[in-house]
Amino acid sequence: MSAPIIAIDAMGGDFGPHCIVPASLDCLAESPSLHLALVGQSSVLEELVSRHKGVDRSRLLIVHAEEIIGMDEKPAQALRGKPQSSMRLALELVREGRAHACVSAGNTGALMALARLVLKTLPGVDRPAMMTAIPTREGTCLLLDLGANVDCSAEQLYQFGVMGSVAAQSLGIASPRVALLNVGTEDIKGNQQVKGASLLLQRARDLNYQGFIEGDGLFRGDADVAVCDGFVGNILLKSSEGLVQMVAWRAEALFRRSLMSRIVGALALPLLRQLRADLRPAQYNGASFLGLQGIVVKSHGAAGREGFRAAVRRATEDVRHNLPQRLHSRLEDLLVSQRSDNSGDDVTATGGSPSN
Repeated sequence: MSAPIIAIDAMGGDFGPHCIVPASLDCLAESPSLHLALVGQSSVLEELVSRHKGVDRSRLLIVHAEEIIGMDEKPAQALRGKPQSSMRLALELVREGRAHACVSAGNTGALMALARLVLKTLPGVDRPAMMTAIPTREGTCLLLDLGANVDCSAEQLYQFGVMGSVAAQSLGIASPRVALLNVGTEDIKGNQQVKGASLLLQRARDLNYQGFIEGDGLFRGDADVAVCDGFVGNILLKSSEGLVQMVAWRAEALFRRSLMSRIVGALALPLLRQLRADLRPAQYNGASFLGLQGIVVKSHGAAGREGFRAAVRRATEDVRHNLPQRLHSRLEDLLVSQRSDNSGDDVTATGGSPSN
């Protein structure tokens, strides 16, 4: 395909353009084929860009946006009250074909609501899901949903499983192992939504469904795709990030406790540094919104420069793999036909709305 063009909501996140602009320019410098559109208050963006020498302005467009969506604003306010927000205009660049993807570190609920309004969902998809890769013993596992849908029906969990499988295939996994995150591996465990989703996934054609998986199995690498509602997924993701930081802190404190421990720590320091580098959350930052008629990647609101770079790279990879088209061709068969096959079954449950 042609050179990827990524639209950046430069005003979102906890640190706003003072973090996002330098991170975006880093990506521009490291990828000669990349083009970026920074969307936000043009005077602020121009001033920040001017601080960096050697920027290839032929690959950088600044699009002015009058309004900013706050991190604590309700999605309904963003939908109705701010038609000229940086987030909305970045999404509209994707809809108009002027960009291949949108990246934002802004309000999650607002981004989901605006993305559904501006880009629409793929046929057969009720709600998009947020997906990211988390580290396991041997590699990574794709986890979804991460917080866009705090309550999910069985049908929606089933859709997430199918979309996650397609996304894993785009990464080169021929037959991804799909599992439902649950409080146990036995069939009798779990709530009605999880049990219903399991029945639907068992019936899906050409889907390598493994059944239920617990949290420890996820980190062992027992599945390539782990499915849960956004309430569970968000807690799991944040807890795992906190655990990595706690273990690193405790290890450093232990090696400082005595002269002998400092000597041992000095010998172990290279391994500890490598472990921390392998597990640091920033390199896994960037959650793809699956199920939209366009590519949208959500960066963690508190992501720093390194983390936002990872989110832009995630969007670039999704563009390279043409993820929406892959999803559309696969979902059209699996989701629409499955819904027809199960039209008389009582396996669905009421879902909720996106979280902030």
